[in-house]
Amino acid sequence: MSEIATLYQIADELRAIAAMGLTFSNSSYDQERYTRIMAIAARLVATIEPGALSAADILEGFQQNLFHVSPLAGAEAAVVRDEKLLLIRRHDNDLWALPGGLVDIGETLAEAALRELREEVHLEGKVSALLGIFDSRFWGSRSKTQMYHFIFLVDVGDGQPAPSPEATEIGYFAATELPQLSPGHDARIPFLFQLLRREIPWPYFDLPGHPQSA
Repeated sequence: MSEIATLYQIADELRAIAAMGLTFSNSSYDQERYTRIMAIAARLVATIEPGALSAADILEGFQQNLFHVSPLAGAEAAVVRDEKLLLIRRHDNDLWALPGGLVDIGETLAEAALRELREEVHLEGKVSALLGIFDSRFWGSRSKTQMYHFIFLVDVGDGQPAPSPEATEIGYFAATELPQLSPGHDARIPFLFQLLRREIPWPYFDLPGHPQSA
């Protein structure tokens, strides 16, 4: 993990502790302490990102989202055809990745994976298996908050993908011909091929304190 990623993780842990305390503590003294901790987390983020948002703006964003006290959840779809994996070129960084995104309130993880697949490549599918759960801290994701990536194997039959505003290009790639991958995906996707070859049992999950990854 890079120094910047470590600092983001520290800030995120401080923010989560403060959010939990501000949400559930009834003590005015504790409320004051938790407010200070949250302000420290905001100052740390502002220091990591000089010239971006001010510490006050970051703190305001934290205060408006006090219920973010657990890691975020993301769902991704693994579509395989002829031993090749469907990837998209993301519009935000021009790099390649699995179709996927954050899980919305009110939907299951599998529903989120299918929704992202439909929105990004216009494919309807059926989830057939959970391949793995990946902690962003161990897999090189550039998420500023801790996130769990849930990857599902999805069957799309004979459906043909099509580009979208979020996916400027689409392609099926073998393990030996991968394009330039987005951060996090550059670690998960090669590992995913090992899962698909059954070299590692499904579903994969990071072991406590001893991730099998990177």
